[in-house]
Amino acid sequence: MVAAPVRIADAATVRLLRAGDRVDVIAATDPSAGHAPLVLARDVRVTKVPEPQGDTVESGALVVLSAPRTTAARLVGASATTPLAVTLC
Repeated sequence: MVAAPVRIADAATVRLLRAGDRVDVIAATDPSAGHAPLVLARDVRVTKVPEPQGDTVESGALVVLSAPRTTAARLVGASATTPLAVTLC
């Protein structure tokens, strides 16, 4: 397991999270192109919710997740290019 800092698009959702929570991480896709949202990780543990820095309304908010190395790489890579969301497990 490794720590993966991931930016979630909705900062208000991140404010609901606490260390120890478990979440599914979902990548938003373009519904007009016929793509359904994609689940990138299931039941990963929140390890830290850093204090917001700067304008979180526009840029979402950071959360640190504990995930297997390959899942962490997929999450971090996707968060650099795709809006991500979480659901609480």
